[in-house]
Amino acid sequence: MEIVVDAYGPEEQAMGWYYYLEDILQFPFKAKCIRERTVSPLEVGQDVEVIGMPSEDECEKEMFVTIRYGKKGLAVPLSQLEVVDAPSEKVTEAVGDWHYWVAMGYQLA
Repeated sequence: MEIVVDAYGPEEQAMGWYYYLEDILQFPFKAKCIRERTVSPLEVGQDVEVIGMPSEDECEKEMFVTIRYGKKGLAVPLSQLEVVDAPSEKVTEAVGDWHYWVAMGYQLA
């Protein structure tokens, strides 16, 4: 809740989450797909390398990260991934914070 404490409305909540994750996440890190989503080609158990975050515009309703996928990379939902190996424990904690937010039923829009 600290991330969105000063946010008024879904847009400000989304930006609070975006900037929190942008500040904490250190790239690259390894992750594993833990659930399938219709918006993503990843399959459960698939290993990926997370290489960044897409633009703010892509994260207005849900948090996405960019994975190494083809020549350009691909944005996938962060809720679909579990950290396997990261440069710091803060990365794992930040992703866990997002998973908790989603599990509690909170939404950005």
